[in-house]
Amino acid sequence: MDEKPKLAVAPFRGTVNVMFSDAMLASTKDALLLREEGHDPALYIPFRDIYFEFLSPSPTEYRCPRKGQARYWDVTAVGEAEQDVMWTYDQPPPAIGAIREHGAFDPRKVRIEVQPQEDLAHRPHMP
Repeated sequence: MDEKPKLAVAPFRGTVNVMFSDAMLASTKDALLLREEGHDPALYIPFRDIYFEFLSPSPTEYRCPRKGQARYWDVTAVGEAEQDVMWTYDQPPPAIGAIREHGAFDPRKVRIEVQPQEDLAHRPHMP
Protein backbone atom coordinates (compact mmCIF):
# COMPACT_ATOMS: atom_id res chain seq x y z
CA MET A 1 0.00 0.00 0.00
CA ASP A 2 1.39 3.43 -1.01
CA GLU A 3 0.47 5.88 1.76
CA LYS A 4 1.30 9.58 1.55
CA PRO A 5 3.37 10.97 4.42
CA LYS A 6 1.17 12.75 6.95
CA LEU A 7 1.10 16.55 7.17
CA ALA A 8 -0.39 18.51 10.06
CA VAL A 9 -0.49 22.21 10.91
CA ALA A 10 -1.22 23.57 14.39
CA PRO A 11 -0.76 26.89 16.17
CA PHE A 12 2.50 27.18 18.11
CA ARG A 13 1.85 28.50 21.59
CA GLY A 14 4.68 30.87 22.37
CA THR A 15 7.05 33.41 20.84
CA VAL A 16 9.34 32.83 17.87
CA ASN A 17 12.18 35.21 16.93
CA VAL A 18 14.38 34.78 13.86
CA MET A 19 17.81 36.43 13.77
CA PHE A 20 20.47 36.77 11.10
CA SER A 21 23.74 38.17 12.42
CA ASP A 22 22.46 40.97 14.70
CA ALA A 23 19.31 41.67 12.65
CA MET A 24 15.84 40.57 13.71
CA LEU A 25 14.19 39.02 10.62
CA ALA A 26 10.91 38.02 12.25
CA SER A 27 9.15 38.03 15.59
CA THR A 28 5.73 36.55 16.31
CA LYS A 29 3.36 35.02 18.82
CA ASP A 30 1.27 33.62 15.94
CA ALA A 31 3.55 30.98 14.40
CA LEU A 32 2.22 27.76 12.94
CA LEU A 33 3.96 24.43 13.45
CA LEU A 34 4.01 22.13 10.42
CA ARG A 35 4.72 18.49 11.12
CA GLU A 36 5.56 16.30 8.16
CA GLU A 37 6.32 12.63 8.54
CA GLY A 38 10.01 12.01 7.85
CA HIS A 39 11.04 15.67 8.35
CA ASP A 40 11.85 17.95 11.27
CA PRO A 41 8.93 20.17 12.33
CA ALA A 42 8.99 23.65 10.75
CA LEU A 43 7.71 26.91 12.20
CA TYR A 44 5.83 29.15 9.76
CA ILE A 45 5.65 32.85 10.58
CA PRO A 46 2.90 35.16 9.27
CA PHE A 47 4.10 37.62 6.62
CA ARG A 48 2.89 40.51 8.81
CA ASP A 49 5.55 39.54 11.40
CA ILE A 50 8.47 39.18 8.94
CA TYR A 51 10.77 42.14 8.27
CA PHE A 52 10.92 41.93 4.50
CA GLU A 53 13.27 44.94 4.27
CA PHE A 54 16.10 42.44 4.90
CA LEU A 55 14.82 39.88 2.38
CA SER A 56 14.78 39.71 -1.40
CA PRO A 57 13.30 37.07 -3.71
CA SER A 58 15.74 34.34 -4.70
CA PRO A 59 15.71 32.65 -8.11
CA THR A 60 15.47 29.31 -6.27
CA GLU A 61 12.18 27.45 -6.50
CA TYR A 62 11.32 23.90 -5.49
CA ARG A 63 8.30 21.76 -6.26
CA CYS A 64 7.33 19.61 -3.28
CA PRO A 65 4.89 16.82 -4.21
CA ARG A 66 2.99 17.27 -0.91
CA LYS A 67 3.16 21.02 -0.27
CA GLY A 68 3.32 22.55 -3.75
CA GLN A 69 5.63 25.15 -5.28
CA ALA A 70 8.06 26.80 -2.83
CA ARG A 71 9.66 30.18 -3.44
CA TYR A 72 12.84 31.15 -1.61
CA TRP A 73 14.19 34.41 -0.21
CA ASP A 74 17.74 35.69 0.39
CA VAL A 75 18.82 37.91 3.27
CA THR A 76 21.17 40.89 3.47
CA ALA A 77 21.70 42.54 6.86
CA VAL A 78 24.46 44.01 8.99
CA GLY A 79 26.95 43.75 6.11
CA GLU A 80 26.34 40.00 5.66
CA ALA A 81 24.30 37.98 3.17
CA GLU A 82 22.98 34.45 2.79
CA GLN A 83 20.99 32.75 0.07
CA ASP A 84 17.72 30.86 0.43
CA VAL A 85 17.11 31.52 4.13
CA MET A 86 13.31 31.52 3.92
CA TRP A 87 10.72 29.69 1.83
CA THR A 88 7.03 30.22 1.23
CA TYR A 89 4.18 28.31 -0.40
CA ASP A 90 1.81 30.62 -2.29
CA GLN A 91 -0.76 27.92 -3.00
CA PRO A 92 -0.41 25.06 -0.51
CA PRO A 93 -2.95 22.23 -0.67
CA PRO A 94 -6.14 22.65 1.41
CA ALA A 95 -4.93 20.29 4.16
CA ILE A 96 -2.15 22.76 5.04
CA GLY A 97 -3.69 25.92 3.58
CA ALA A 98 -3.06 27.76 6.85
CA ILE A 99 0.64 28.19 5.90
CA ARG A 100 -0.32 30.45 2.97
CA GLU A 101 1.15 33.95 3.53
CA HIS A 102 3.63 32.49 6.05
CA GLY A 103 7.37 31.91 5.74
CA ALA A 104 9.64 29.24 7.21
CA PHE A 105 13.33 29.84 7.89
CA ASP A 106 16.28 27.49 7.44
CA PRO A 107 17.70 26.86 10.94
CA ARG A 108 21.12 26.13 9.41
CA LYS A 109 21.30 29.71 8.08
CA VAL A 110 19.54 31.79 10.73
CA ARG A 111 19.09 31.63 14.49
CA ILE A 112 15.57 30.68 15.54
CA GLU A 113 14.75 31.46 19.17
CA VAL A 114 11.67 29.72 20.53
CA GLN A 115 10.02 30.53 23.84
CA PRO A 116 7.02 28.24 24.52
CA GLN A 117 4.09 29.88 26.26
CA GLU A 118 3.88 29.11 29.95
CA ASP A 119 1.19 26.58 30.75
CA LEU A 120 -0.83 28.65 33.22
CA ALA A 121 -3.41 25.87 33.69
CA HIS A 122 -0.77 23.31 34.67
CA ARG A 123 -1.09 22.15 38.20
CA PRO A 124 1.57 19.93 39.76
CA HIS A 125 0.37 16.51 40.82
CA MET A 126 0.12 16.21 44.56
CA PRO A 127 0.90 12.83 46.20
